[in-house]
Amino acid sequence: MKWRVGLAFAALCVIWGLPYFFIKLALVEVPPVGVAWARIALGAAVLLPVAWKRGALRAAGSHKRAVCAFAFAELVGPFFLISLGESWVSSSLAGILIATVPLMVIVLSPLFGLRERLSARRLVGLIVGFIGVVTLLGLDSVGGPFGWAGVACIMIATVGYAVGSLIVQRHLSGIDELGAVAASLAVATVVLLPAALWSAPSSLPSPLVLTSLVVLGVVCTAVALLLYFFLIAQVGAARAAVITYVNPAVAALLGVLILHESFGPGSALGLVLILLGSWLATHRAQAVQDVRSGHPGRSI
Repeated sequence: MKWRVGLAFAALCVIWGLPYFFIKLALVEVPPVGVAWARIALGAAVLLPVAWKRGALRAAGSHKRAVCAFAFAELVGPFFLISLGESWVSSSLAGILIATVPLMVIVLSPLFGLRERLSARRLVGLIVGFIGVVTLLGLDSVGGPFGWAGVACIMIATVGYAVGSLIVQRHLSGIDELGAVAASLAVATVVLLPAALWSAPSSLPSPLVLTSLVVLGVVCTAVALLLYFFLIAQVGAARAAVITYVNPAVAALLGVLILHESFGPGSALGLVLILLGSWLATHRAQAVQDVRSGHPGRSI
C-alpha cells in the first residue's frame, strides 16, 4: 500500500501543477466560467459511466449533503475563481498562492470537529507561511485593482480547497471515492451550466484551446480528484494537501519557460517561505481528535 500512496502522491504533485498553465491558454478564447464548466463536465463525462457500472454511486447517494457541499467548496467556487483570477494575474502567481492550502486546512480544521494541539512548530509554520504571502504580494507588485481582484479570487479559492479537503476527511473518507467524485462533478456541472451557456463563445475554439480543456477535464480533474480522494483516505487532509509543495514549482516553471511570465525575487522568496511554513505546520502532526465522538481520527 505504501508504494501506491507514494506513486499517487508523486503523480498528483505534477498533475496539479499543470492546470494554471492550461487555464491561461484556454482563457484566450473561453470565458472563466466556461473554462471551469468545461473541465468539470469533461471530468463528469469520464467518471460517471465508470462509477455507475461499478455501483459506486449508491454509496454517494447516501451522503447527498456532503457530496453537494464538496461540489460547491472544491469545484464550483475554486474552479471558477481560479479561472477568473488568472484573467488578471499570472499562472505562476496563481500556483504559488494555491500553495497556502495546507495552512488553510490547519486553520479551518477545528470548525470541522478536528482538534489538534497548536504546537510551537505548527504556530511558527503558520506565521512563516503568512509572511511568505505578504512577501510574495509586497515585493512583486500586483498590477492595479484588477490584479488585486485576481489575488483575492485565488485566495478565496484556497479556502474552498481547504474546506473541500476537510469535508472529505470528516464526511466522505469512508465511502467509495469514485462514486463521491463522480457525483460531485455531476452536481457542479449542473450548477455551472446556465452561466456557461450564457457566456459561451460565439465560435468553436481553436484546437489548442480545445486540447487545453480536455487536459484540464480528463487529467487535471477526473484523474487528479480520484488520486486526491485516495490520498486523503490514506494520510488525512493536511498531509494530502502537501502536494502543494511541488505544484507551484511546476506552475512557475511552465509559466516562465512557455508563457514568458516574470518570476522576480518576491516570487522566489515568497514561494520558499510559503512552502517552509506549510512543511512546519503539517510535518509529523499528532493524531487528530474527533470532537463529536471523542475518538482519535486520522493523522493530519
